[in-house]
Amino acid sequence: MLGLLHSLEIAVGATCVGLLIGICGAYGKLYGGPVVRDLLAVYTTIVRAVPELVLILLLYYAGTDLINQLLTAIGYQRIDISGLVAGIAVLGFVQGAYSTEVMRGAILAIPQGQIEAARAYGMSPGLLLRRITLPAMLPFAIPGLANLWLIATKDTALLAVVGFFELTLATRQAAGVTKAYLIFYLAAGVLYLTVSLFSNLMLGRLEAWSRRGMPSVKDAR
Repeated sequence: MLGLLHSLEIAVGATCVGLLIGICGAYGKLYGGPVVRDLLAVYTTIVRAVPELVLILLLYYAGTDLINQLLTAIGYQRIDISGLVAGIAVLGFVQGAYSTEVMRGAILAIPQGQIEAARAYGMSPGLLLRRITLPAMLPFAIPGLANLWLIATKDTALLAVVGFFELTLATRQAAGVTKAYLIFYLAAGVLYLTVSLFSNLMLGRLEAWSRRGMPSVKDAR
């Protein structure tokens, strides 16, 4: 259960980081200059092309080493980076590439008349984002973001390879000590399944709330 708690902490943190990167990345791809768009295209292409386990190993070890080298170069002492912080940062970086494309598609799905009307009323870019873009794109973004959340909960298991104590590593240690592999791995599977079912229930309600006032799929037919 402690391993499950750590897994959920990483998944929630990584999802929040990924959402922040996704919103900024989507805006950069849609409204940024050529350099910004090219850099974001490289970022999303590399992250989606390279296996996540390879990225985790690269960012977890090379990233923390690079930070300490930079600190040493400017005269500061090396620091021990928390495994929780490193795990959230690594998975958040990976989630950000996928969130960028989900957000970009959701923004493009907004009827352009709403954006044009807001600009005609003189809304600033920040106010336009807060009052029009984010609420209007939410119904289109939630299905993709829900999928990314479920992926994040499962990707926490990949952090077991770098020694972070989460559900998969806790299960492997308990099974190795007791030799009760079937019991512990079945228990871990049930916990992952429970998290997924509960998440689907909550996300379904969130999607229904975000689509209030919009015609249903049945009505559209």
